[in-house]
Amino acid sequence: MHQRLEELTGRRRLRHRDAARDLTRLPDPAVPAGTDRVPQIRHVVILMMENHSFDNYLGTLGHGDGLPDPPPTNPAADGRPVAVRHFRSVAQREGAPSQSWRASHVQWGEGANDGFVRSVEELDVAAPDDAAMGYWDADDLPFYADLARTFPLADRWFCSCLGPTFPNRRFLVSGTANGLIDDELASIIDYPRGGTLFDLLDRYGVSWANYHHGSGSELSRGRFLAGGRLQLDRRARLLGRHLFPRFVGQVRGQLQCTANLYPLGFLRIRRHLLPVERFFAEAEAGTLPAVSIVDPDFEHASEENPQDVQLGEGFAAAVVDAVLRGPGWRHTLLVWLYDEHGGYYDHVPPPGAVEPDGVRPRSLLDAGQPLRWLLRHSGLGRHVREDDVAAGRYDRLGFRVPAVLVSPWSKPGFVSSEVYDHTSVLKLIEEKWNLPPLTERDAAARAPWDMVDLEAAPAFADPPTLAPPARRWSDPGTPGAHRSTGPASSWRRATRAVTSWRPKAST
Repeated sequence: MHQRLEELTGRRRLRHRDAARDLTRLPDPAVPAGTDRVPQIRHVVILMMENHSFDNYLGTLGHGDGLPDPPPTNPAADGRPVAVRHFRSVAQREGAPSQSWRASHVQWGEGANDGFVRSVEELDVAAPDDAAMGYWDADDLPFYADLARTFPLADRWFCSCLGPTFPNRRFLVSGTANGLIDDELASIIDYPRGGTLFDLLDRYGVSWANYHHGSGSELSRGRFLAGGRLQLDRRARLLGRHLFPRFVGQVRGQLQCTANLYPLGFLRIRRHLLPVERFFAEAEAGTLPAVSIVDPDFEHASEENPQDVQLGEGFAAAVVDAVLRGPGWRHTLLVWLYDEHGGYYDHVPPPGAVEPDGVRPRSLLDAGQPLRWLLRHSGLGRHVREDDVAAGRYDRLGFRVPAVLVSPWSKPGFVSSEVYDHTSVLKLIEEKWNLPPLTERDAAARAPWDMVDLEAAPAFADPPTLAPPARRWSDPGTPGAHRSTGPASSWRRATRAVTSWRPKAST
């Protein structure tokens, strides 16, 4: 209990840390923390989509380290080699493949990357064994292909851990998953000891916003919840969503924002969580804050299965176009990337990584005895894998994901093969504003400055015209087109079946 209270009060402790300790870890100890060291860039925009590997989207681009020839294979349970193939449909299968903690480690296969077929075979869903062994190409996703050819592409950008969305997005904003290995709502009641990116930005007066598609009523509810009250609320809703299905939309509606993966509190939700319409208005007016996170509509246009991947491409194209055409373009750097690989095949083995802190992986089944008993005997924990409890460490990155830097100072057509992960975004922000690291992971990370040239005249002072997406986000009938979809809008189906991996019944 004492340890949990320490985690929940981590934000308060960050404010009172010894300033000398922070100063010893500044990118430039000779100048004060919060100093802008890269004045050419005034706006950093983070556009993190969902659930696709580098090979799954860009493997056949002919630019960067894509799929080998002949096509790679993975063995099926009966020994058959299953080859990578082009997916005929842009609609994905529901529930397969999986990016759960268990499935991701099976897919990695101790560095062989040979468990993608096996991870699908272990799912309790009807899916072909090659559901993870496919890709889309430039004809399917023309905007993404042109974006990756025009602006600098990273072909060694890995997600931060071998696991699903919530842990990886936590790495983006805090340099650690803080023990999280699943996407269960009741698991995210804690707070990292080192605080979050938002603590640093607030502490040093750097403006920020998280633009979202969530329900305003559900976000307002979160304004009155913090610490232990949030813990009780989210665990009560875990119970409620199983006993009363009408609560499901309310539960999911609270998590339409990356920033809300740790409790934010009343004032920060009110000030910093803004509807996506505000992003487009502020981009058009040139009034974006210093740091922006733009979240997709996770129900319809985030590119998670079973969504049509072209809907997400249309949304991302609208965001990029708003930045390119806005008056703030000359001082903007946008990072387009993915939270994790979605269970789709990639041929590059994830490398080892610096462990962020002393917090080990855990799941709800590691909780106190009353909750543990309830999870085991009531069926409430059916999405929490016994195999996932305390399995592994945070000492390895996850699979490669697409990543492109969009800025006037971007190097045209450049491919970077430096090793990056999501904490590289943290590192870039820390180095720009001279901020201390949050964990050992972001302290060791490399910022992607090699993808821009700040010494020369901007190569893209005049923004380029990119190929249009296959399906524009504002097309009539497109769900989520320039509007919130209301309380039913959900971050993730994962609140229904996030860690959906289950072993097949033995025969």
